[in-house]
Amino acid sequence: MHFPTRISYHDLTETFDMIRLIYIPFDILNPRVAYINYRDLDLGQNSRIDGRASYEEVKVKVKVKVKSEVDPTNFFTNEQRIPVAHDQLPYKQAHQILCDPPTDPRQLQRADAMDATTLSGGHDYEGLSYTSTQSLPFVILDLINFQSVNVDVDDETAWVQAGATLGQLYYKIAEKSTTLGFPAGICTTVGAGGHFSGGGYGYLMRKYGLSADNIVDALIANAKGEILNRESMGEDLFWAIRGGGAASFGIVLSWKIKLVQVPPTVTVFSVSKTLEQGAISLVHKWQYIADKLPNQLMLIVRLTRVNSTTQALFRSLFLGTSDQLLQIMQESYPELGLKRKDCIETSWVRSTLFFYRLPFNGSLNILLDRNPRPRDFFKIKSDYVKIPIPKIGLQGIWRRFSEVDNPVMLMVPYGGRMAEIAESEIPFPHRNGNIYQICYEVHWTKEGEGSIMQIEWMRRLYEYMTPYVSNSPRDSYLNYRDLDLGQNRIDGGASYEEARMWGAKYFKNNFDRLALVKSEVDPDNFFSNEQSVPPHQRS
Repeated sequence: MHFPTRISYHDLTETFDMIRLIYIPFDILNPRVAYINYRDLDLGQNSRIDGRASYEEVKVKVKVKVKSEVDPTNFFTNEQRIPVAHDQLPYKQAHQILCDPPTDPRQLQRADAMDATTLSGGHDYEGLSYTSTQSLPFVILDLINFQSVNVDVDDETAWVQAGATLGQLYYKIAEKSTTLGFPAGICTTVGAGGHFSGGGYGYLMRKYGLSADNIVDALIANAKGEILNRESMGEDLFWAIRGGGAASFGIVLSWKIKLVQVPPTVTVFSVSKTLEQGAISLVHKWQYIADKLPNQLMLIVRLTRVNSTTQALFRSLFLGTSDQLLQIMQESYPELGLKRKDCIETSWVRSTLFFYRLPFNGSLNILLDRNPRPRDFFKIKSDYVKIPIPKIGLQGIWRRFSEVDNPVMLMVPYGGRMAEIAESEIPFPHRNGNIYQICYEVHWTKEGEGSIMQIEWMRRLYEYMTPYVSNSPRDSYLNYRDLDLGQNRIDGGASYEEARMWGAKYFKNNFDRLALVKSEVDPDNFFSNEQSVPPHQRS
């Protein structure tokens, strides 16, 4: 992973027209270093006898200073020459500019001289908030300074700036109330900016819907540099940014959210089952009951491989006491064999620590930690299931989990409030008719080591799942961004017809309305990325 050169915001805005930065990447994996004057070809060398050199081959062997500006034709070359940075790079990172994070929304009105991408929290699964194939140079707007959270207990609302993390939001809510919460994700280091704009789900989803379902206002900087609220932006744009990916339409600065009621005591549990303990039968039965359980009960299944054994981990949040939960489970899912010793009664805010595998009986200050964990490499895809997968299909998943290290399959039940909201209420369309959502993950620890094998395994699993998941279109979740589904052209062009191939998977019929909103608010497609919504005029 490489990072762009950082300059001051003042320097950026004063010298937009003359900036041609030389980008200096570095290896964050702390390589074994060597002295260039003690030249050592054992470290590796350019493999092509025609004088060309691949940046991808060189970057892990030597530290390089990009010479794209001073020798773009690579006239000066040898066996260990420094390559041009954008030579065969999948993402054109050579001329990125990262300005010091703005501290005032008015500063963003001055950042319209180049294409811009927005970084809020850092959980960007395809890296679209810090890389680009669309434009050179481009600007990364780092919203880390926009992280205030103001909770109004009387009104049961909060204003959350886009750079605040979910952990910061949960912490601020807990400071003011033990009976208020918010339906959002378990990863406390996720930024609110992207999470809310793509939908945002978590353990309160079956009771209260998505994060985006509970947004009542927002502040956004549009392509003209205007800062608008719900009233001034209009209902079409306000509809689009709640689940349609706000990065296609502008820069959301802050969200106003409606908080939800939670009891003082909630109950959590985590129970794992192996193949020998009947995991396949338990998962098969889970498919028939998970979306029909009471709305206050969320029961998620996580398939993982631990010590060469694939196991099913059942994790649950219940908005009530353990006695109430045990009664429901005995009536609806006795096969799991839940015992009182498995149940932990705690507060809602501490349940967020439990699910992110943080110490949940210690200080809540850990919610303020912005450092993502774990820090590794991964590929993610998603699916939706409308008909329970037969046991033979589940057995096939088990077999495939033995082929690779660190696979994960998260199965998140729908039903409840999710089935009550219309598909067109916001751009997020995955509602009634879905039993559960699947998130596939595969992880590796070192850049370049095993990544091709891991990603190819993921694609084979995705292909295997085709008969068992939604079709026409095969649905996907926007916040599990997947460029395998298709992307806009590298030259920055965005065809509505081409984009609809992947847009329908994220948004179904809502994609057409999103493209029409885009035409109204950003007809020149200033806010664009590999999977941004393109403009489309009504025929």
